[in-house]
Amino acid sequence: MQEKCLLVTTSCPDHATANTLAHALIEAKLAACVQISAPVTSLYTWEGKVCQEAEVVLQLKCLARHYEKVEHKLLSLHPYEVPELIATEIHTGSAAYLAWIKETTLS
Repeated sequence: MQEKCLLVTTSCPDHATANTLAHALIEAKLAACVQISAPVTSLYTWEGKVCQEAEVVLQLKCLARHYEKVEHKLLSLHPYEVPELIATEIHTGSAAYLAWIKETTLS
């Protein structure tokens, strides 16, 4: 049976922050791949006010068993007080790609 993999999403205030987080995750071998989006516009409510900001989205692929370490790393480096951090289990995908995630992250 294939080990469970996750697609984890977070958002950042800018490309510099996104690069810092992506490099930290890859260098720690917590993620096999981190994709950094072009700027997106986010609308949300914070402290009773509707806010609209440009953000950069990170999507990373990792093993489910590494999630706690991924979360700890992201929360320790992230500038937001309450950063988005959503993990979705990858139920199916290319067997070769999912194997690559396992091969390129912590054993």
